[in-house]
Amino acid sequence: MPQTSDPQTSRLDAQFAFLNEADRLKSVLRATTLCDGSRRENSGEHSWHLALYAMVLADQAPPDVSIDRVIRMLILHDLVEIDVGDVPIHSANGAAHASTETQAAEQRAADRIFGLLPADLARSFRALWDEFEAAETPDAVFAKSLDRVQPVLANLLSGGGTWTTYSVTWDQLESRVGNKIARGAPRIWNWVKAQARPFFGG
Repeated sequence: MPQTSDPQTSRLDAQFAFLNEADRLKSVLRATTLCDGSRRENSGEHSWHLALYAMVLADQAPPDVSIDRVIRMLILHDLVEIDVGDVPIHSANGAAHASTETQAAEQRAADRIFGLLPADLARSFRALWDEFEAAETPDAVFAKSLDRVQPVLANLLSGGGTWTTYSVTWDQLESRVGNKIARGAPRIWNWVKAQARPFFGG
């Protein structure tokens, strides 16, 4: 883009540079399929669906949760996959997703992608992303819970999905997914557990 000395134009240059880069998230394919099993979903679709999950399931959030902030986190949370790609939670026997290597790669991606923004937006967006990753605040804990719920429903509706691909057991689903859902949304996990348990022979 042509450079300009006008501050407002320079700000718009940065804002659109970020938005154009974010479009690449639509090309990142996830392990999870669409609910009908017809194809793999992309990470842009996943982020949109999670924002809708937050709106629809807002009544399941603890009273101290701000759904507006949850939605903002969920829209931003997977932008780092533009650089890192999708790292399925059940891949490498559950070890890859939270590995030191993956975490470091995602931090580098966050530096680069949020760094495209004007400084004030870069700080606020990165702060939301860091908060989501740390999963310590009520908003982040609920957002993380929803991030774990959506693939479970997709797997159920598509006949097993990544559970079949990675030979996931019920104990693995509970430890890698269920415990995180229950932490922020126990009633949702109780409902999901009742739907998922029969798939594993329970």
